[in-house]
Amino acid sequence: MGKLCVAAKITHVPTMIMSEQPGKLHGCRKAAIDGHKQIAQLAKDLDVDTIVVLDTHWLVNAGYHINANQQFTGNYTSHEFPHFIQNLEYQYYGNAELGNRIADKATDKGVFTLSHQVESLDLEYGTLVPMRYMNEDSHFKVVSVAAWCSVHSIESSRILGEAIREAIEESDSRVMLLASGSLSHRIWDNDDYVANNGTFTISKEFNRQVDLRVLDLWQRRDYKTFLDMLPDYAALCSGEGGMHDTAMLFGALGWDKYEGKAEIVTEYFPSSGTGQVNVLFEVTE
Repeated sequence: MGKLCVAAKITHVPTMIMSEQPGKLHGCRKAAIDGHKQIAQLAKDLDVDTIVVLDTHWLVNAGYHINANQQFTGNYTSHEFPHFIQNLEYQYYGNAELGNRIADKATDKGVFTLSHQVESLDLEYGTLVPMRYMNEDSHFKVVSVAAWCSVHSIESSRILGEAIREAIEESDSRVMLLASGSLSHRIWDNDDYVANNGTFTISKEFNRQVDLRVLDLWQRRDYKTFLDMLPDYAALCSGEGGMHDTAMLFGALGWDKYEGKAEIVTEYFPSSGTGQVNVLFEVTE
């Protein structure tokens, strides 16, 4: 029987890539990178073989979609930030069986989901950035789930998360589940970016305060309050991808019945107007 071993909400900011390079941003995201590596080491210690990434940079407009190729090879340049991420080479192995099982389980539960094995279906940087630091040696298989959901309900994403957990437990895989996306996500307006030192600041104090309140709720394990506010939080604070990655994550953890511990691995930090963090969630039965 398979097992969900590790679950986390993680950052994927492009400045992590720039942090590796010479220049004024060198080293600026060391804490975020170290957080990714810490989470990956935990997964290795628990004999995880597959990472399922809920990717808020994969936009879908109808149904839910899973990239379940058996292998991923490419050279990626971001269309959104070509000056931040360019010529990022990658090679990972996939877990098509698990991707297919998730899609079947979700569809059986009334949430139409397709699993794809299409060689030209590339990975997005919500998957590629964390894999650069968590899977540098291609130790883990990768399954990527679209989580920038433009016409989907929080409830259907909850059910997809529930299906992910059930599919994992019916498989032979030991899995780390990553909700790859920010907290608040109101990027600075272009004209205001430089004036407000945009790389290192939040665009709205309201968003920062709500982000900090959410982290407090998580650490106090008051997940019911958080889930009650999630739709408004996603809307009012411009949650990345509608925060469907977070809905899927909590669906897999048990939704409002979840009582596990939340551990902040990388302290909250602003980036280009948005709120970012790495948080581990204890996986409970």
